[in-house]
Amino acid sequence: MVLSKTASESDVSVHSTFASRYVRTSLPRFKMPENSIPKEAAYQIINDELMLDGNPRLNLASFVTTWMEPECDKLIMAAINKNYVDMDEYPVTTELQANLFHAPLGDGEAAVGVGTVGSSEAIMLAGLAFKRNWQNKMRTLGKSTEKPNIVTGANVQVCWEKFARYFEVELKEVKLREGYYVMDPVKAVEMVDENTICVAAILGSTLNGEFEDVKLLNDLLVEKNKQTGWDTPIHVDAASGGFIAPFLYPELEWDFRLPLVKSINVSGHKYGLVYAGIGWCVWRSKEDLPEELIFHINYLGADQPTFTLNFSKGSSQVIAQYYQLIRLGFEGYKNVMENCQENAMVLKEGLEKTGRFNIVSKDDGVPLVAFSLKDSSSHTEFEVSDLLRRFGWIVPAYTMPPDAQHITVLRVVIREDFSRTLAERLVNDIEKVMHELDTLPARVTAKLTGSQEMTCENNGKVVKKTAIEVQREITAAWKKFVLNRKKTNGVC
Repeated sequence: MVLSKTASESDVSVHSTFASRYVRTSLPRFKMPENSIPKEAAYQIINDELMLDGNPRLNLASFVTTWMEPECDKLIMAAINKNYVDMDEYPVTTELQANLFHAPLGDGEAAVGVGTVGSSEAIMLAGLAFKRNWQNKMRTLGKSTEKPNIVTGANVQVCWEKFARYFEVELKEVKLREGYYVMDPVKAVEMVDENTICVAAILGSTLNGEFEDVKLLNDLLVEKNKQTGWDTPIHVDAASGGFIAPFLYPELEWDFRLPLVKSINVSGHKYGLVYAGIGWCVWRSKEDLPEELIFHINYLGADQPTFTLNFSKGSSQVIAQYYQLIRLGFEGYKNVMENCQENAMVLKEGLEKTGRFNIVSKDDGVPLVAFSLKDSSSHTEFEVSDLLRRFGWIVPAYTMPPDAQHITVLRVVIREDFSRTLAERLVNDIEKVMHELDTLPARVTAKLTGSQEMTCENNGKVVKKTAIEVQREITAAWKKFVLNRKKTNGVC
């Protein structure tokens, strides 16, 4: 009598997941598999792939929140299956932010704002409102609505370029210059014409964390509007700075205290201290959001106004934002932001003590440290960034936008979960990287620089490579050199 089965015929529930046939073959990558697999195997396969991801908390390139309290994690999971369609359920989040940004609300007047999946969607919606208001005004005056434009700095985030391209608005960029990496208000106002739907100011540049001078921009634009009869407004992109300025710099005038500021966007998933997937756009008053852009639906049981680029989305992040606002309060947010700023100073001072770096960021602004090598003749910031990955750190290196593209910087974003101990550890690891770079012969980079900066033939035409192309080729060749040394004598 046969009392056993072969491994392939026995009950899969008694198998070790790693001993099952489901992990012995590769899964299709570009099409759905023909057959089902056990839930344990599916979980393990995906979990194994996720192990290859970097540690989010050591990703110092990102502004996005990577830690929340366990109690909030529970609320998020409890609401993971809820659709955030009924926006009347959590109107208090918009009300709290409108008051935080000094919206001039009268007694009993409700704030005007929407929850979005992030600042990108918020900027799209704000831009659409400005464009429609401008079109309505120009039609009333009997003028053309063919060539709208928006004025902003060359340090603008990609989402503004997306808005301009998607919704056919010319993007006028104020160029940067060495030592001044934000929009110059004087130059911005000079570029304004009657087709300008708004001037976009950034409260917290992603390049160096600096706040643009919204107060000066407002004052200059008020004068130009008086001279020309225009009423060009301002939008403040406070994706990073909107949850920082009210707590660290309460006297700074950048929000609805300035008469020309008509709308503000802020990322809840940055210094709003919520996981990725939540942003907000708040308008000064109902008049600044054209009624024709708002859709009214009633098939959910009651009249529901909606102004978003999508309809359905999860409610977890909205609930998480509500949790943070009532859990932390003004005092809690202030403490978190002060701690971030203090840790940024610890990192900055540690880097300065090495004597190897120039600090590009400002002390006031978003808590981050942007820095560049004092001497990049032998090695580049890209090489420093690459070597730091060996210690687990993800520190980006990038070139500045025009006309400061010859400047290369490294940037460390200080988030809530970046402790002083981590700041000190990062400085130590950077010093190790610099010491290791010093042991590598400078001639490797020197030779590459000399050869790669030379012009190259392209169909008989001489073309000079850009600085970024040269730097990338130097970094790639340098990495190859290091790997070869590792194979031969174990160095690094």
